[in-house]
Amino acid sequence: MFGKARHRHAPRWAAVAALAVTLTVSACGDKGGTSSGSYGFPQVTQDDKAKITVWVDADRSGAVDAFKKANPDVQLEAVTYDGSANGSNSFRTKMQLFDRAGSGWPDVVFSTQNNDAAWASQQSNGKQAFAAVLNQGLVAKESLDQYTAGALNPCTVEGKVYCLRNDLSQVVLWYNKTLLDQFGYSLPATWEDYQALGEKVGREHPGYIVGAAGDAFTPEIYFWSGKCQANGITGPKAVTVNTGSNECKRVASMLDVLIKNGTVPTVSVFAPEFVKNYANKVLLMPGPAWYAGAIFNNPQSLNVPKGQLGVAAPLAWKGEEAATGNVGGGTWFISSHSKNLKAAQKFAEFVTQADDYQVNLAPGYPAFAPAAAKWIKKQESSGYYATDLQPMIKAGTQIWSGWGSGIFSQEAIWAKTVTPAIVSGKSLVSLLPEWQTAIKNQAQVDGYTVT
Repeated sequence: MFGKARHRHAPRWAAVAALAVTLTVSACGDKGGTSSGSYGFPQVTQDDKAKITVWVDADRSGAVDAFKKANPDVQLEAVTYDGSANGSNSFRTKMQLFDRAGSGWPDVVFSTQNNDAAWASQQSNGKQAFAAVLNQGLVAKESLDQYTAGALNPCTVEGKVYCLRNDLSQVVLWYNKTLLDQFGYSLPATWEDYQALGEKVGREHPGYIVGAAGDAFTPEIYFWSGKCQANGITGPKAVTVNTGSNECKRVASMLDVLIKNGTVPTVSVFAPEFVKNYANKVLLMPGPAWYAGAIFNNPQSLNVPKGQLGVAAPLAWKGEEAATGNVGGGTWFISSHSKNLKAAQKFAEFVTQADDYQVNLAPGYPAFAPAAAKWIKKQESSGYYATDLQPMIKAGTQIWSGWGSGIFSQEAIWAKTVTPAIVSGKSLVSLLPEWQTAIKNQAQVDGYTVT
């Protein structure tokens, strides 16, 4: 089965004590001389026998164990930290401390965020950028080409790749096949069909729902999938924001109707209230791949019985090609300061590509396409699902490229600006200008030029 969500949205603990230990660890440094190297960034003197230090969150400890088992000759020290979960920004904060100290950087870091390349690729106060360039020889082109199309977009800045994606969180349409058949409803193929079905459910089966809009990642599910121009990152420090576009307005209008009739409640899917009110009452649910294990096949959440949960392709707006948002997924960075780039590269490729982890142990949909195909087959063989999971594969290639990964958090902006307002009864259409202003203000604080 899918594991519980590993993303920044799910509750997780931060190993504060372990993180504190890293402040004294000097896994690598700029001491011992540098060379221009052949990978597109200055390198310290290399030592193929040097121990590498890897930062992971608690949910990625299995990746470390799998690597150690397959590579007993590589010296590795793992340090657990919070993975920058829930917007803690701990990854960036600690690297800035090491920049000032001139040593202490870990060799490899896992992050739950997709926007870290925006800062990790840039020099800070004249210091060398933390992230190593991967697509100029450090990782082979043949290897990079096997990631799902578009998967490395959040890792790419001005044509250079700075991280490897661990997993994707493409939005698909989850549905309860048993309930759908019982009510005699057809599966919607377009967002217009989806709204019409939601209105029908509200009239004929009050209390049943077709989605949820109470989480900070709501815009990634609905507005990103709707091609809303709220987050068009066009350069390292440039963003285009236009929440007044027709694409944004149609999504907001649809949600206003379904929020008002109760079929899309403004309650977090992780709230006890959600489980209490909607267990056995979720008819449809647009949401990321990890919803399966985090919400549906989870005894602590909706706990949908075996044989009921189906998955369908992302919805399209009538006359358009389907697009999907991306709700999370992790990233692995190799430090440009590492004195054992060979081992760091070996580790980063293993944990994102090897069947030993990505197929056999990983809870989320792998970004590495060959592993993803095998992972899907393994999930299907469980017999839990009412349908096959093949729609996930195509959806992984349909993530809309018009929503970028800037330094600022769209989720934090939405949670502060929009969520309280819609909970209090305001319409999303009326809030679009306020959302735009909030995005613009935060982007400018982070040094972006806003168009």
